[in-house]
Amino acid sequence: MAEQVTAVNGVELCHETFGDAGGRPLLLVMGLGAPMIWWDEEFCETLAAQGFHVIRFDNRDAGRSSRMRGRANLAEAYLLHRAPYSLADMAADAAGLLDVLGIPAAHVAGASMGGMIAQTLAIRHPERVLSLTSIMSSTGGRLVGRPSPKAMSMLLSAPPRNRADYVELLVRTFRLIGSPGYPFDEARMRDRAERTFDRGVHPGGTVRQLAAIMAERDRGPRLRKVRVPALVVHGARDPLVHVSGGRATARAIPGADLDVVPGMGHDLPRAVWPRVVKGITRIADRAEVAHTRD
Repeated sequence: MAEQVTAVNGVELCHETFGDAGGRPLLLVMGLGAPMIWWDEEFCETLAAQGFHVIRFDNRDAGRSSRMRGRANLAEAYLLHRAPYSLADMAADAAGLLDVLGIPAAHVAGASMGGMIAQTLAIRHPERVLSLTSIMSSTGGRLVGRPSPKAMSMLLSAPPRNRADYVELLVRTFRLIGSPGYPFDEARMRDRAERTFDRGVHPGGTVRQLAAIMAERDRGPRLRKVRVPALVVHGARDPLVHVSGGRATARAIPGADLDVVPGMGHDLPRAVWPRVVKGITRIADRAEVAHTRD
């Protein structure tokens, strides 16, 4: 299905689907400053081949979705828990997209900030989530999931001024935060960076998203009330969101599976896709068995 832009929750969200519309709905939520194309098309098609109706979308302030207003102050977000919008607002966007698509509930998988949004969706809109997969994310607790100094410095670096600078920055960033246990595919990363820039890069929007993350309070106590099957996937060598964040997430969600992937950093190398697809499918199967029993 070609990309569409739809009014949702007071914003416009660009979205796209893969697979049979009658398949099991699976909503994919991407991370900080990242458009939906960071869920690689081949990855989405692989999930569709498992019987999923896959939905990917640009979060607000990313890609071709609405660019928001308001200047974010990161110190204020961290100290006073104030930001132009919240992860709860972004979770409401996701719920609204399901409404527009006529989907009462979906399996939900989120990566990095997308994992935080997926967790928030399961907390605030539990009837909309059939199963939850949280990938390279954290609970929002300030003692877990902390980035390395180098990763934080890269995250807060000055925004690039043009396409060439953006491509070089993304390549340098993923050389730093990517998976040391797997080959770095520079050609693929350059192609992703070029397509991302061409879709629309919003430095101010990325800062607003980061403020939403920093303003969040620890979701751990609320995650203990989540009652859907859950999987937590985390790289053992993630320098941006330390593996302690994934471990804390798995401890917080009752009965959650934890898969710590050796050699994986803060990305999803192609070699890891079969493992992640298998995990998402297993948790979805478990959810459907539980629903049948109920």
